[in-house]
Amino acid sequence: MKTIYLDHSATTPVSEGALAAYCDASRLTFGNPSSLHAVGKAAEDLLTESRTTVRGALGATDGTLVFTSGGTEANNLALFGRAYAKERYRTGKTILTTAGEHASVERPLAALATAGYRVITLPTRGGVIDMEAATAAMNEQVILVSAMLVNNETGALYNIASLSACMKRLAPEAILHCDATQGFLRTETSPRRLGADLITVSAHKIGGPKGIGALWVSPAVLKNRGLTPYLLGGGQESGLRSGTENVPAAAAMAEACREGVRDRAARMEHLRALEEHLLSLLQQIPQIRCNRAPVSVPHIFSITLPDIKSETMLHFLSSRGISVSSGSACSSHGRHGATPLAAFGLSDREADCTIRVSLSHTNTAGDLDALAEGLRAGLDSLVRMRP
Repeated sequence: MKTIYLDHSATTPVSEGALAAYCDASRLTFGNPSSLHAVGKAAEDLLTESRTTVRGALGATDGTLVFTSGGTEANNLALFGRAYAKERYRTGKTILTTAGEHASVERPLAALATAGYRVITLPTRGGVIDMEAATAAMNEQVILVSAMLVNNETGALYNIASLSACMKRLAPEAILHCDATQGFLRTETSPRRLGADLITVSAHKIGGPKGIGALWVSPAVLKNRGLTPYLLGGGQESGLRSGTENVPAAAAMAEACREGVRDRAARMEHLRALEEHLLSLLQQIPQIRCNRAPVSVPHIFSITLPDIKSETMLHFLSSRGISVSSGSACSSHGRHGATPLAAFGLSDREADCTIRVSLSHTNTAGDLDALAEGLRAGLDSLVRMRP
C-alpha cells in the first residue's frame, strides 16, 4: 500500500541535503564551538555560516539569530525572556495575544497570568485578527504582543503588519513577537515587512531535523536589553541561550533553508496548484465543509465532517495509507485540539468532527484524488455521532 503523507504541518521528512549536512557536520566538524583550538574554530565557523544562512532565509538583514532546541523553546524564550527582562515589567504589565495560539505560546502566557501579568486575548473569528479589539487594548502598559503568522490548524494568514503598526502607535514600550513556524519559507517573514521584533522558526517544518529552531531578535531589543535569557549557564548564543550548540542540526537547518530559498518559487507554484485542485475536489463532496479564512496559505486545510469524529476518520484514512491530522500534533497529547477551531468560530461538536490536511511540494494531485476518494468512502461507511 502506498503511503500518502498529508500531515506536513506536524512535521516534514528530512531532505536528503539536510541529512547529508547533518552527517557531514557530525563526522567532520564535531568540535565544541566554544573551544579555542582549531577543531573548535571549525565548528564555530560552521555555526556562524549556518546562522547567517537561516537569518537570510528569514529575510532579516540584521539582528541576532539565537539557535534553540525548537519552536517551543524559542517561543518560551520570547515570552518569558521579555516578561522578566526588566524589574518594572513585573508589576501588572499587559501582554496581548491572539485566540487560537499554539500551546507553546498559550501555556507560557497562562503561567505569566498566574504570576500577575495581565494577558488579553484578541479574537480571531473567521481567521482574522479583530483590529478593533487590538486598538482598544493597546496602551502604555503593554510590553509585549505575541501573534502567530499562520494558524497551524486552519491555515489562516494573519495581518501581522497591521497589528504591529497599531502597537507602535499606541503602545510605545511594547515589542511584537511572531511565531512564524507554519509560514517560514512559504510566505513573507521579513522582520521589516512584518514589523516584528522577535520571530520564531523551526527546522522540522521545512525539511530539516527535529530538535533545532531559532528565535530572531531585533537590534533594538538587544540594544535596550529587552530580552533576558531563559536558560542560564555558559552564556552561548549571545548570552541568550546557554548550552553547547547543536552544530550538526544547525548545519542541517541551514541546508534546508538553502533548498527552500532556491526552490521557493517553484514550490509555491506547485502548492497553489494543489490548493486549487483540493478545493475543487472538496466542492464535489457536499457533506463536508472547508474552513477557509479570507487570506489563507495554500498548504493547510481545515475540513469539517458531517457528525463523524475526526479521530474516527483519521483511523479510516490511515487504514488506506493516508496520513492526516485530527488537530495539531502538539495538542493531541493531553490537550484537546479544539481551541484554535473554537477561535475560528466552530462549535465544540464541529471541532470534534474536523480534520487537518497539510501539504508540501512533495505531494501530487494523485495524492489528493486518493484523499477525496477516501473521504467519500469514509462518509459512506463510518458511524455518525448521535445527537
